[in-house]
Amino acid sequence: MSLPELDKLLFFFVNQDLRNSFFDIVMPFLTRRAYFVFLPFLAWLFIKDWKKTLTILVISFASLLLADWIANTFKLYFQRIRPCKELEGVRLLVGCGKAFSMPSNHAVNAFAFATPFFLMLKKEKVRYIVLAIAALVCFSRVYVGVHYPSDVVAGALLGVLLAISAVKIHGRASVHYKENPFPTVLFVFLAAVSLFRIYYILNGPLDLSPDEAHYWEWSRRPDLSYYSKGPMIAYLIYLGTSLFGDNVFGIRIMAAVFSAFSSIFLYFLGRRLYDEQTGLYSAILIQIIPLFSVFGVVFTIDSPFIFFWILSMFLFYKAVNFETINDTTAPASEKGAKRGFAGNIWSNELSIGAWLLLGMSIGLGLLTKYTMALFYVCSFFYLLSSKESRRLLMTKGPYIALFISFVVFSPVIIWNAGHDWVTFRHTAGQAHIAEGLQLIPGSFLEFLASQAGVITPLLFVLMAISVWRLRKNREGRLLFCFLVPIFVFFLLKSIQAKVQANWALPGYIAGVVAFAALYMKGFPSAGNVKKILIAASVLLSLVVTSVAHYPSTLGLPVKFDPSARLDGWRELGEEVSVIYGQMSLKRPVFIFSDRYQVSSELAFYVKGHPVTYCININRRMNQYDLWPGFNALLHYDAIFVRSGNSRLPEDIASAFRQVEKKVFTAYTKRHVKIRDYTIFMCYDFKGMKERKQERF
Repeated sequence: MSLPELDKLLFFFVNQDLRNSFFDIVMPFLTRRAYFVFLPFLAWLFIKDWKKTLTILVISFASLLLADWIANTFKLYFQRIRPCKELEGVRLLVGCGKAFSMPSNHAVNAFAFATPFFLMLKKEKVRYIVLAIAALVCFSRVYVGVHYPSDVVAGALLGVLLAISAVKIHGRASVHYKENPFPTVLFVFLAAVSLFRIYYILNGPLDLSPDEAHYWEWSRRPDLSYYSKGPMIAYLIYLGTSLFGDNVFGIRIMAAVFSAFSSIFLYFLGRRLYDEQTGLYSAILIQIIPLFSVFGVVFTIDSPFIFFWILSMFLFYKAVNFETINDTTAPASEKGAKRGFAGNIWSNELSIGAWLLLGMSIGLGLLTKYTMALFYVCSFFYLLSSKESRRLLMTKGPYIALFISFVVFSPVIIWNAGHDWVTFRHTAGQAHIAEGLQLIPGSFLEFLASQAGVITPLLFVLMAISVWRLRKNREGRLLFCFLVPIFVFFLLKSIQAKVQANWALPGYIAGVVAFAALYMKGFPSAGNVKKILIAASVLLSLVVTSVAHYPSTLGLPVKFDPSARLDGWRELGEEVSVIYGQMSLKRPVFIFSDRYQVSSELAFYVKGHPVTYCININRRMNQYDLWPGFNALLHYDAIFVRSGNSRLPEDIASAFRQVEKKVFTAYTKRHVKIRDYTIFMCYDFKGMKERKQERF
């Protein structure tokens, strides 16, 4: 008898021969509500030793989440059909489910959750009961007709293996915690957050954002620079997709990587400015603030920009501090203070190394986002802020850093010199320079509201208070000079034109450190009211960030749901893929739109990642205008896609022999309408006159 035949025989034995009225009631309950059976034992354990139980519970949940993720991955690999869909005569007592069969997630999760209790409660007899419940959950999956016995056996073994690994990791972390508590907590926290983000990238509800898809398009055409941004984002996406393929994971994995490294260097910065406690709190806080957490999943220019800004702040303070502590003319209070890392790494002869590294970091930041230029402004304000730091303006270090940053940034200059300086024209357009001075009170109020929204209101206020109260000493002056000029600049800018909510982002990095230093570190000795305010500000940020990962839980209307911009693109790509495949049977086909967002999303989500184009119909210039167009593709057929239920422009209609129209509606998983798209099937391209570019 073969193993598959034995598996079927055992399945029918459990599903048919062991049937009885008692099992018919109990097993469906166990398969649906097993956690109710665990609750009495957890309650008893909490009463007996709540600290140990809480520790085990955290390990169990971590093990369960990891196990559920890996089990889903294995399901997609094995793609085994469930017995309730494959076999005749199955007694099905619950829904059959849409997922594959091998391994059983119920079995994996039950044993991943129960095993840590069994291993860590060696003197408690209840540990056998917890393990028995997990075994009954496995049995119930076969009895109700949705899994083969081998599915639950494989799932149980996988759950046990992952739980043992989690317990061993906890044991090693406990040892390291006694020796180095703050780095250990940071490492465990970042490992957990990064694993969740990898899981979310692979299984989350968000399609690529239009900007992510557009930057991926850039990465397919490596260059010294691009129309609206420097080349760093394209290079990083190219690296990710080279390693993991042209998929969502390949594009977004760098977001998780840069977010983790941002926290690590923020820890170094907070530790150097104040102490390890401040560094740890800063590193954790930046991961739960809505404005920053989104860039740990969605990979746009802000993900690496945050990292390079933090790295540059760390290197700047390190360079300034190194010069101060080695300055024989400095006051006694400044000499030798906080020598730390600088004193260990660079000798007096090599102190220039800090400035060199700073210049490289600023230059890389400029290649990422031009807002990095504000770092010059902030650092200059800091150097002017005291007599000791003003002396540095008479030394060569700052100017070496400035020169190196320009050298690193030079590819953008070289590229623009060969492309009619389009980036500078675009930036001037973004800054609304042509409009001149104008007052828009609504934009001013909108900017203030947006800042409170992306930081959360209470934390926004406490950050401002922290920076103001800490400004009198050297460390606080650094934080003040790296927040206030940025915020004031964009606040004034908002009076003249609209300012995006994330533009002031770098300033809040200093605010995070200030809040951690003044409030979080002082939390144990704070009064009751202050404790409530501090806890509420952190918890509110955590709640908002958590909900933002699964916005559908709020049931917001599409027009009020910011995540709606990242939904519906996959469905549009699938629809266009079908049409593209049918039309390609007769003659070659190209795809184009009148918006770079649509063109980029179609390039990614249409099967085969075809080259797409973006025609200019009363819009600003974009990167597509710098790449070859489709005018040479005479007698090709084409698919033209526009947002909304739109009509076909006259000059496009006249460029084809025949055009057919189809309206496609994208829906959320709850079958709520997201938006309409109009798909035009265009036949026999005859050529058309190119439009002159007038807006940048």
